[in-house]
Amino acid sequence: MMEKFLWSSKAGLLILFICFFLLPVSCKKEEEATEIPYVYVNFNLNPNGTQYINLNPVNGWETVVGGYNGILIYRKSINEFVAFERACPYDPLSDGAQVRVDGSGITCTCPICGSKYIMTDGTPFDGPSHFPLKQYTTIYDGAILYISN
Repeated sequence: MMEKFLWSSKAGLLILFICFFLLPVSCKKEEEATEIPYVYVNFNLNPNGTQYINLNPVNGWETVVGGYNGILIYRKSINEFVAFERACPYDPLSDGAQVRVDGSGITCTCPICGSKYIMTDGTPFDGPSHFPLKQYTTIYDGAILYISN
């Protein structure tokens, strides 16, 4: 009788170990993002000039060449900008997984997976992605906007 109890206790412990330690690890892998390949970014531009005229007003945006799949720059206020990688963080290696600004001008969407992001901070709010847009460092000195990683 004691042997049967010990065996069932060991089996129970094994099942608990599997449930609490191994299953969460296997589920986590499905939710991990594919890493966006690193590309050196270090450039500047004049957001108040005519070359980037869409950045002149608050809530203005512009896309530029750079990063892994392009960079999206958004003017949050007179003196504050954000810059995001255009590669969708859900599956950045897919062809065409490049976020595009929606008609509202304050959200952007990946045409491949349908994930939607808020341009003020890159937060996802719809679609399968749980990961924010990759953000680059921006420094604005009142005349020139510096973007880097």
